[in-house]
Amino acid sequence: MPRLTLDQGTVQYRDTGDGEPVLLLHGYLMNGRLWEPVVDRLAPDFRCIVPDLPLGAHRVPLDRGTDLSPAGIARLVADLLAALDLRRVTLVGNDFGTAVAQIVAARHPERIGRLVLTSGECFDNCPPVWFRPLVPASRVPGLLGLSFRSLRLRAVRRLPFAYGLLTKGALPHDMIDEWTDAFFGDAGVRRDCAEVTRHLGPAPLFDAAERLASFDRPALLAFAREDRIFPFAHGERLAALIPGARLEAVPDSRTWVMRDQPEVTARLIREFIRATPAGTPPKDGGLLPRGVIRPGPPGRGRGTP
Repeated sequence: MPRLTLDQGTVQYRDTGDGEPVLLLHGYLMNGRLWEPVVDRLAPDFRCIVPDLPLGAHRVPLDRGTDLSPAGIARLVADLLAALDLRRVTLVGNDFGTAVAQIVAARHPERIGRLVLTSGECFDNCPPVWFRPLVPASRVPGLLGLSFRSLRLRAVRRLPFAYGLLTKGALPHDMIDEWTDAFFGDAGVRRDCAEVTRHLGPAPLFDAAERLASFDRPALLAFAREDRIFPFAHGERLAALIPGARLEAVPDSRTWVMRDQPEVTARLIREFIRATPAGTPPKDGGLLPRGVIRPGPPGRGRGTP
């Protein structure tokens, strides 16, 4: 895998295909391989860059003392874009990668041409309720590793506090073996993961949502209707905040839309790119493509800034 040396340390990434650049971000205790089914479908037309974010399944730890708060990870993504000299990028997020993508678009939009957010953290759902005990655990040396030890057992992975609610399909056990091997194989990776975890919380996403109210690039939200971790209603609320954003409901899928519905996910991204010149300010009103839901005004309930 190619590597980049940034101020924060070394980041590995996958770089596949040619054409307009698409940067895809993954979730917590995962790596970029999760996007393979979509990359396979997009690479004939687009250049797909998929970094391994320092979220616990990366192979090379970052430098000690690196800012691994959500804002710090967003800065790392922005620095990666600059190091690769990528411009007018279509930034795609899933799971915690959706949280990072929101912060990048809100705070570092200079190289962003379009924004695609799939099911993931929004508003106060960071971390989701099933994973909130990990935050205090991360503050006790060694306890996070003890919490993850059971993930080596394939029978445990289907439980709600593991990977069980993320997909309707079979779990990619070979891939998850790779993720847990990376976590347990390097003390620096475990240190990075603990640092990320102890900084999880909703404040950066409320700030990002407020800033995205003035986001002036095309935006697509593709949230799974049947997601049991990241509510579709949060996609509706976020789409209502971002000017001109389009909202698509991904059918028969949970969080991992790239695994449950790779063809649909790739098609939505491909058609969105082709229909929206990068960096073109969106138009409010008017006709939306068939199948797009126009969200109403956001509610003022839980999870709405």
